[in-house]
Amino acid sequence: MPENTLQSVAFPVLNDAQIAQLAGCIRVVPASYPKGSTLIHIGERGMKFFIVKSGEIEIWDHSGDEPRVIATHGKGAFTGDISHITGAPAIFTAMAREDCEVIEVSHEALRQVLNQCPGLSDIILQAFIARRQLLRDSPNFVGLRVLGSRYSPDTFRVRDFLARNRVLFTWVDLETDPQVDMLLKQFGVTEADTPVVACSHLVLLRNPSNEELAQHTGIRQELTHEVYDLLVVGAGPAGLGAAVYGASEGLRTAVLEASGPGGQAGGSMRIENYLGFPAGVTGAELTDRATLQASKFGARLSIPSRASRLSFDNGYTVVEMEDGDSLTTKCLLIATGAQYRRLEVENFDRFEGTGVYYAATPAEGYICRGCSVVVIGGGNSAGQAAVFLASQARSVILMIRGEDLSRTMSSYLIQRILKTPNIELICNVTVERFQGNGHLQAIEVVDVKNQQRRTIETPAVFSFIGATPRTSWLPKEIERDN
Repeated sequence: MPENTLQSVAFPVLNDAQIAQLAGCIRVVPASYPKGSTLIHIGERGMKFFIVKSGEIEIWDHSGDEPRVIATHGKGAFTGDISHITGAPAIFTAMAREDCEVIEVSHEALRQVLNQCPGLSDIILQAFIARRQLLRDSPNFVGLRVLGSRYSPDTFRVRDFLARNRVLFTWVDLETDPQVDMLLKQFGVTEADTPVVACSHLVLLRNPSNEELAQHTGIRQELTHEVYDLLVVGAGPAGLGAAVYGASEGLRTAVLEASGPGGQAGGSMRIENYLGFPAGVTGAELTDRATLQASKFGARLSIPSRASRLSFDNGYTVVEMEDGDSLTTKCLLIATGAQYRRLEVENFDRFEGTGVYYAATPAEGYICRGCSVVVIGGGNSAGQAAVFLASQARSVILMIRGEDLSRTMSSYLIQRILKTPNIELICNVTVERFQGNGHLQAIEVVDVKNQQRRTIETPAVFSFIGATPRTSWLPKEIERDN
């Protein structure tokens, strides 16, 4: 969507008839705020939704080195972004630029509007989505800062977790960013402290676990201990779809997810064979929309919450999690999908997160700029990764064990790969060894027909060699096939 179109969608103005329609749907509360009043605090959860009747409200971004105004709402405009729907904390501050009169709408009432007033729902949701996209695209928006080395597995883990959960952040690479020394000094940390997650001038966390990240960034939603009508384990497309259908029917619905919504599809840079998206869609866009849709209907998504044990109690299903907590449900949907197979290759373990990756997204693409990278696998995931990485890396080597791609990859992807000049397809080869000092530098491969060996210099290998079901946590009462 062009930026000017995105701007118009992001900042619509409601007319008197639309405001009257809203008032007919819920009980509205008029309020007055004097100049300088704060209507929404950064970090606030369950914040109110404001429609301006008179005066102006400024939206302030405090994530950078200096606070700045990123939007001004006048008569008929409204505050908010997708945090209003997902329950995440506010990422901005809203202040009265001058004395103003507003209509206040509570968090619960806003959800009622979105579910009962289709016309207003479309305007508000599209604005929320567009505003978040404008922030993602803005070169001036900092969000959280992650200071860390590209060769650190923990830095990769932090970046990957934040990216999967669509948290806005800027990565400061210790190896290449010219501001590193200044920022380390500014935050009062050393390279030994990294990875560090910071906001504005405040260091939030030093080498945090995913659980700590989720808690401090507001990703994790605490689930109440009640009997749920529907509990979904896994937040890939299947799990999120079930959450939408369940919650939209009024079922008390919760979703448990170990790492981030979207599953394997969430890491794809282009999906073209998914029903309803003829022009294609990225995994992140699909995940964003599905998560927002589930949240709109009241489904609660808890991340990271890894299911570890399943039991039964008086006709109910009990799911226990790794942290010792448990939830009870009338109906359980298991949508845990699959996990990528790991290469059984010498030194492979040493380079996971520092040269070996299982997804090809902008987070990994940044590392590949100007380099020659390797993609291993002959399925659609490997094909999509190769095409995306070809736009980022100097060259891409696609390696497969078989004779050609026709048995395992969709025809449209094969044609795209063959027409991309900087993708080289190598058939009948396997990887035998990874080499490097602290980070990946090369791999040794062997031809399965003539046993000829060669060394390929590369800082990044993307492994897509199939997957196995995530069912090891299930008890014997759950039947599984091979």
